[in-house]
Amino acid sequence: MGQLEELENFVRIAEAGGIGKAAELHQLQKSAVSRRLTDLETRLGTQLIARTTRRWHLTEAGQQCYQQALKIIDAHQELAQTIQPAPEALTGTLRIAAPQAFGQEQLPALLLSFNARYPMLNLVLTLSDDFVNVMEQGIDVALRIGNPDPTLRARRLCTINLCLVASPDYLANAGHPNHPDDLQHHQLLGFTGRATHFTLADQEGQHFDIESQPRISANDGHLLNQLAMAGKGIALAPRFISYRALSDGRLTEVLPGYRLPSRELQATYAAGRFTPQKVRLLIDHLSAALADTPLWA
Repeated sequence: MGQLEELENFVRIAEAGGIGKAAELHQLQKSAVSRRLTDLETRLGTQLIARTTRRWHLTEAGQQCYQQALKIIDAHQELAQTIQPAPEALTGTLRIAAPQAFGQEQLPALLLSFNARYPMLNLVLTLSDDFVNVMEQGIDVALRIGNPDPTLRARRLCTINLCLVASPDYLANAGHPNHPDDLQHHQLLGFTGRATHFTLADQEGQHFDIESQPRISANDGHLLNQLAMAGKGIALAPRFISYRALSDGRLTEVLPGYRLPSRELQATYAAGRFTPQKVRLLIDHLSAALADTPLWA
């Protein structure tokens, strides 16, 4: 085991929150991770991690070693990037996290074109609407809609627009809302466990706050879209989910003359570190693909 590999192993432990978690995230044997840590501590002649059966923490020497190890690893990565083969020959694994609906609806085409350019790079995709801890879960790039994480670097990719949608049959039976106040007489579809709350703005900039408890709720944007197409009510949905049904007439936009707040899609990744080539290439690819007005907008 080389000295650089020992330092990388130590950084994995420090960032994952323990030997077992580091082994799990990087698919390594726990005994091997522990042994490499012991070898590093023996070589340096000091304890880096104070551990008991229930908890662990970096010692003062461990904190200093962690900061210096980051610099050494970053310098090595930067050197490797300057002399490594062409990006098309890039190998390794790239772990990506994304929201469930956006991942299902938009990522297949984006990642297929990325994979065609870098076929030797393995892609591991995690779709979840829950908060994804980039450091603890070993994620290289996490796509997030709104709510930026100040502990991470972030790069804006595009704007996510929202719209109110309902089926033509529902509107024929329940009537077309002409003003935001009319929504109180309609069935709204929303996310499980949340009151439906949003703000509409008219052409003059006047705002109308809408809040109601949805009659039918779900924890998935695709399912809410399906319920709207089935005539069960009016759904507040990202346009990237509803645009196909809007274009072919299965859904109708409700109150199109009023504006809804938009959100930003961002690519987030670990801060304070040299950006690996695979991360930079993916973000550049997504940024270029979404730079022009996305199809759904």
